[in-house]
Amino acid sequence: MIDRDFLRGFVKLYALWRASGGAVYGLEIMQEMRELGFTLSPGTLYPTLHALLEEGDVTVRNRTVKGKIRKCYRATAKGRKELAEVRERLAVLMRKIF
Repeated sequence: MIDRDFLRGFVKLYALWRASGGAVYGLEIMQEMRELGFTLSPGTLYPTLHALLEEGDVTVRNRTVKGKIRKCYRATAKGRKELAEVRERLAVLMRKIF
Protein backbone atom coordinates (compact mmCIF):
# COMPACT_ATOMS: atom_id res chain seq x y z
CA MET A 1 0.00 0.00 0.00
CA ILE A 2 1.24 3.48 -0.87
CA ASP A 3 1.80 5.52 2.26
CA ARG A 4 -0.24 8.64 2.91
CA ASP A 5 2.50 11.23 2.28
CA PHE A 6 3.45 9.60 -1.01
CA LEU A 7 -0.20 9.59 -2.10
CA ARG A 8 -0.61 13.28 -1.25
CA GLY A 9 2.11 14.13 -3.74
CA PHE A 10 0.28 12.27 -6.50
CA VAL A 11 -3.00 13.92 -5.57
CA LYS A 12 -1.44 17.38 -5.61
CA LEU A 13 0.25 16.79 -8.95
CA TYR A 14 -2.88 15.34 -10.55
CA ALA A 15 -5.15 18.09 -9.20
CA LEU A 16 -2.82 20.81 -10.47
CA TRP A 17 -2.51 19.08 -13.85
CA ARG A 18 -6.31 18.81 -14.18
CA ALA A 19 -6.82 22.42 -13.13
CA SER A 20 -4.27 23.52 -15.74
CA GLY A 21 -6.50 22.10 -18.48
CA GLY A 22 -9.53 24.14 -17.43
CA ALA A 23 -11.99 24.41 -14.59
CA VAL A 24 -12.46 21.19 -12.63
CA TYR A 25 -14.35 20.38 -9.45
CA GLY A 26 -13.30 18.05 -6.68
CA LEU A 27 -15.72 15.21 -7.40
CA GLU A 28 -14.40 15.01 -10.98
CA ILE A 29 -10.86 14.64 -9.68
CA MET A 30 -11.92 11.95 -7.18
CA GLN A 31 -13.75 9.98 -9.88
CA GLU A 32 -10.86 10.19 -12.33
CA MET A 33 -8.33 9.12 -9.73
CA ARG A 34 -10.57 6.20 -8.78
CA GLU A 35 -10.53 5.12 -12.44
CA LEU A 36 -6.72 5.24 -12.24
CA GLY A 37 -6.73 2.99 -9.17
CA PHE A 38 -6.41 5.66 -6.45
CA THR A 39 -9.29 5.75 -3.98
CA LEU A 40 -9.48 9.20 -2.41
CA SER A 41 -11.62 10.50 0.36
CA PRO A 42 -12.77 14.11 0.50
CA GLY A 43 -10.51 14.40 3.56
CA THR A 44 -7.51 13.77 1.33
CA LEU A 45 -8.48 15.77 -1.74
CA TYR A 46 -10.00 18.96 -0.35
CA PRO A 47 -7.12 19.89 1.98
CA THR A 48 -4.85 19.46 -1.05
CA LEU A 49 -7.02 21.76 -3.17
CA HIS A 50 -7.13 24.31 -0.34
CA ALA A 51 -3.33 24.17 -0.06
CA LEU A 52 -3.01 24.80 -3.81
CA LEU A 53 -5.39 27.73 -3.39
CA GLU A 54 -3.40 29.19 -0.48
CA GLU A 55 -0.15 28.78 -2.44
CA GLY A 56 -1.65 30.74 -5.33
CA ASP A 57 -1.44 27.80 -7.73
CA VAL A 58 -5.21 27.66 -8.38
CA THR A 59 -8.21 29.95 -8.18
CA VAL A 60 -11.73 28.88 -7.28
CA ARG A 61 -15.16 29.93 -8.55
CA ASN A 62 -18.62 28.69 -7.79
CA ARG A 63 -20.44 27.19 -10.78
CA THR A 64 -23.73 25.41 -11.18
CA VAL A 65 -23.15 21.90 -12.53
CA LYS A 66 -26.20 19.70 -13.11
CA GLY A 67 -28.23 21.87 -10.75
CA LYS A 68 -25.64 21.82 -7.94
CA ILE A 69 -23.26 24.55 -6.93
CA ARG A 70 -19.70 23.31 -7.29
CA LYS A 71 -16.38 24.93 -6.46
CA CYS A 72 -14.41 24.82 -9.70
CA TYR A 73 -10.65 25.10 -9.57
CA ARG A 74 -8.46 26.50 -12.35
CA ALA A 75 -4.67 26.77 -12.41
CA THR A 76 -3.10 30.21 -12.28
CA ALA A 77 -0.08 31.22 -14.37
CA LYS A 78 2.05 30.47 -11.29
CA GLY A 79 0.47 27.03 -10.96
CA ARG A 80 1.01 26.20 -14.63
CA LYS A 81 4.65 27.27 -14.36
CA GLU A 82 5.13 25.17 -11.25
CA LEU A 83 3.49 22.20 -12.95
CA ALA A 84 5.84 22.51 -15.94
CA GLU A 85 8.86 22.55 -13.60
CA VAL A 86 7.62 19.52 -11.66
CA ARG A 87 6.88 17.58 -14.85
CA GLU A 88 10.37 18.30 -16.18
CA ARG A 89 12.05 17.18 -12.96
CA LEU A 90 9.78 14.15 -12.67
CA ALA A 91 10.61 13.12 -16.26
CA VAL A 92 14.32 13.13 -15.40
CA LEU A 93 13.66 11.06 -12.28
CA MET A 94 11.47 8.58 -14.17
CA ARG A 95 14.15 8.06 -16.81
CA LYS A 96 16.65 7.36 -14.03
CA ILE A 97 14.38 4.89 -12.22
CA PHE A 98 13.05 3.06 -15.27
